[in-house]
Amino acid sequence: AYLLWHHPHLPDRPLRAEFARMPWRDDAAGLRAWTRGQTGVPIVDAGMRQLWQTGWMHNRVRMIVGSFLIKHLLIRWQDGEAWFWDTLVDADLASNAASWQWVAGCGADAAPFFRVFNPVLQGTKFDPDGDYVRRWVPELTRLDARHVHAPWEAPEAALAAAGVRLGADYPRPVVDLAAGRTRALEAYRGISGGGQRSAA
Repeated sequence: AYLLWHHPHLPDRPLRAEFARMPWRDDAAGLRAWTRGQTGVPIVDAGMRQLWQTGWMHNRVRMIVGSFLIKHLLIRWQDGEAWFWDTLVDADLASNAASWQWVAGCGADAAPFFRVFNPVLQGTKFDPDGDYVRRWVPELTRLDARHVHAPWEAPEAALAAAGVRLGADYPRPVVDLAAGRTRALEAYRGISGGGQRSAA
């Protein structure tokens, strides 16, 4: 609330001015896949489906889906902020804007932009048995925990046994995670003149 009071443009413009130069992508299909929980990345899709169905998701998942939108897809944080504003039952203008700017690396005391959450590692760390994913992404109900967070890496036999056909029953990832991360870091270096590399 303090930030919003002193910076009334907080919901619209980055606090760190250099981020106004970020070369965001105009990716309507990527944004639509994200809002619908159809990105092909299970922990992201689980969170976005929970949000749509209940109006809420855990803070850890909010950070994961936010990082994925901003960094892997290189879509403006304001687009994610607008979707959360429309769907969260606990939406608060100041908290929503400040939180999205935090994830985007452009707000007050923000996480550095070069900290790119790896959604597979985040999933295996915080949902090790895959129960959360299976609850919200029923297409993967029968997929074992070894593969539920990265079904595109599962052997064909494991997918067949679980009744999963990638690209038919469940989408293939809308972005290669390594390539998306590299693209984000290159975009950040373009506005900062440097930057570090970090994954979480």
